[in-house]
Amino acid sequence: MAEEGLRPIIVKRVKKGGGGHHGGAWKIAYADFVTAMMAFFLLMWLLGSTTKGDLNGISEYFKTPLKVAMSGGSGSGDSSSIIKGGGKDLTRSDGQVKASDDPQVKKTYNLTAAKAALEAEENQRLKNLKERIENKIEANPLLKKYKEQLLLDITSEGLRIQIVDEQNRPMFALAKADLQPYTKEILHEIGFVLNDVPNRITLSGHTDSTPYMSDAGYSNWELSADRANASRRALIAGGMQDAKVLRVVGLASAINLDKADPFNPINRRISIVVMNRRAEDNVLRDGRKIEVGDVDEAAEVGAAAAAPAKPGGPPVRK
Repeated sequence: MAEEGLRPIIVKRVKKGGGGHHGGAWKIAYADFVTAMMAFFLLMWLLGSTTKGDLNGISEYFKTPLKVAMSGGSGSGDSSSIIKGGGKDLTRSDGQVKASDDPQVKKTYNLTAAKAALEAEENQRLKNLKERIENKIEANPLLKKYKEQLLLDITSEGLRIQIVDEQNRPMFALAKADLQPYTKEILHEIGFVLNDVPNRITLSGHTDSTPYMSDAGYSNWELSADRANASRRALIAGGMQDAKVLRVVGLASAINLDKADPFNPINRRISIVVMNRRAEDNVLRDGRKIEVGDVDEAAEVGAAAAAPAKPGGPPVRK
């Protein structure tokens, strides 16, 4: 026990090695300093050896890099052709300015003249369509036979094509919306030709002023509307695109073709208007227009609709 109490105590000390004061941290700082100085002197050398034009080009590039990159084209950034193909020539003292970039030069557009030119082109297209239909009528023996019942004219609203009745040659069955065979043939021929122009159309059905009403309340209004729709179906069957039809209306005897004689068979007709752009815009903007192509007669609608029945005898539908 006594020997164990005299056992010596040994203390071990570990000595740390080092490279002197501060160790080796100063080497890292020195390396960073040298690198920074090299970069600085390299920048100064580049600035000193670059021409003024190149410096302006570089400056311009970093102001709008995307614009220069997209418009510079091949050679963009080349020291011999700064911003080649785009921008200004910055090597010039006054710069290279396009005529369109000159603030003193202002572009002006004559909208009235442009609109007039478009209308003139459209009117010529409708006149050509009128001539084509007339030539088709002359070339087709069946259509030529009914030439007097086909009325074509150019109005302020476009090309108007009217198919009218004659005393002994009606377009429809008596008091019905059933088309006669020759009427179908005419509409088939017209429908195919109408595809040659992009203009849209309106259809309107008309009767004369002879009063007519069935026990079920079916009157000239319903009859004229049904006849207009039957004509629309015949045009489409002839090849006309359905999307070309903008409006189909029945006007009964509200707008007579022969104002002096409201009972004249010529008042029973189908009116097809190939509209010009202005008329089409008016129809789309104002749904209250009575009939495109008969605007001048709109003031007489009230008087025509109130025309007295033909005296003598019961109403007869012709």
